[in-house]
Amino acid sequence: MAGMNKMLITLPMIFAARKLDGEDPNVVYWLRVAYFGIQGVVLMVVAYVYIISSTAIKGYENRLIYVPQPAQPFGNSDLKKKFTETTFGKHVSSQVLSLLGSTLFGVLLTSGLHFYRGMIVGLAMQSVMGPLNLTDNALVKALILGGKRREGTLKPEDKIFKEKTVDELTAEDEIVDSSGNAIVRKKKSFEEILLNIWDSGADKSAAPVDITPLMDEINKSNCNFKTEEKGWTSLMILCGLGVEGCNGCISAIQRVISIGGDPAVKDSDGWNTMHWAAFHNSVEVAKVLSSSNGSLWKEMDAEGKKPLEVALAENNIEVSKFLQDLEPSDRKISNEGLRKRK
Repeated sequence: MAGMNKMLITLPMIFAARKLDGEDPNVVYWLRVAYFGIQGVVLMVVAYVYIISSTAIKGYENRLIYVPQPAQPFGNSDLKKKFTETTFGKHVSSQVLSLLGSTLFGVLLTSGLHFYRGMIVGLAMQSVMGPLNLTDNALVKALILGGKRREGTLKPEDKIFKEKTVDELTAEDEIVDSSGNAIVRKKKSFEEILLNIWDSGADKSAAPVDITPLMDEINKSNCNFKTEEKGWTSLMILCGLGVEGCNGCISAIQRVISIGGDPAVKDSDGWNTMHWAAFHNSVEVAKVLSSSNGSLWKEMDAEGKKPLEVALAENNIEVSKFLQDLEPSDRKISNEGLRKRK
């Protein structure tokens, strides 16, 4: 459809440009003013995209994506569709450099043909096609027209390159590296997905973790799955990440519980999900867990500690106060006691 729209603009432009009088100094002058003025604006937009692109994708640079290769003219439709494996950051960088390079090359080529060969049709054509091609660029659409200029607002899930994630690949897709060599990928196990999500959230200064791969795989049969070494469940991972550590944490926890996820399940240290929330000072998570299972705060871990004791040991005052309110009145720790533990 986009190609057809361009054709509807290009053909009339070609006929109109051919009628311009290249011998008339006024025509040549105003064509130059229009062309170089418009291309100056185009170059400023491209430079701006170049500058802000690395900031806009911050936190998502290392996400693996699979970008479809351009369709070949007269290609065999029975062949598998090829996807190039790369990282989101590398692909954005290559695309913005390609945009900058092609724009500069186009300006230099058109200018050279005009000044050395007297061509004026190119000036007229590129005065229109330059901005049109710019607004059709995926990065310009997302960053400028789509408003994704702020830090970390451009994400792989926006699919601006029609890319896929590893979980979206099918048997009909062929994966190749940047050199065109085939890559054989094994689908990740549920445990790998869980642990990768947790590892991604280890850096608290980084952007919130994208938990989409986990939420896409979770179902009734695996919602209480425990990792082999530590006995962690998906609910524990989500509670540990908390609202600041992952996107859509609360709704994800509620969804897992709704399909059968048990917040009372314990890991190898005897911690249930409330212990995890207490350790990571996740008050909002603790409230959701308490509304789902009102006795979680009572459970003791392998060392005989309740979630409140875990929170106090970590000086997590906010979640400590919430858990303290769940205790019977005769067993509550005074506010003075809480302050002493800061």
